[in-house]
Amino acid sequence: MASAAADVTRRSVGPRQFGYMFGVAGGVVLVDQLTKWWAVNDLTDGPIHVVWTLDFTLAHNTGAAFSSAQAFGPLIGILALALVAGLVWVGRAIDNRPGAVSLGLVLGGAMGNLCDRIFREGDGLLGGPVVDFIDLGWWPIFNVADMSIVIGGILLLLFGLREEVRS
Repeated sequence: MASAAADVTRRSVGPRQFGYMFGVAGGVVLVDQLTKWWAVNDLTDGPIHVVWTLDFTLAHNTGAAFSSAQAFGPLIGILALALVAGLVWVGRAIDNRPGAVSLGLVLGGAMGNLCDRIFREGDGLLGGPVVDFIDLGWWPIFNVADMSIVIGGILLLLFGLREEVRS
């Protein structure tokens, strides 16, 4: 009898975490697209110096992260679609809030950059450039989606390692 109650509890946790994952992902996409809209509209006249080495500089990236693989934009778009589908699939099994939030950060970042590839004018299907604007001066220019992917990936790694240590 006790194991049946535990099974019901375990099953009811997943959908709630799935909601957290999509909520975080949606928030990331919203912030990412709003900041890119701002960058496209306000940085066309040149960079804005913020502080120390931080500038906001408009750049269009047709390649992968950090402006690598410039000739493979559409292929990267297809890989991003597969990543989003895979993250949604994996997200069904998340049973804790930190994991759901971490996965939501990665999913939201992938979806934010994918939106650029789909909706920005470019060469062919998924050929739109990704808008980048955060320029540290000593690192390739990036955006909110890129930050979200990196932070979410690090958190997934940390939470995964923590779970391994507990086991």
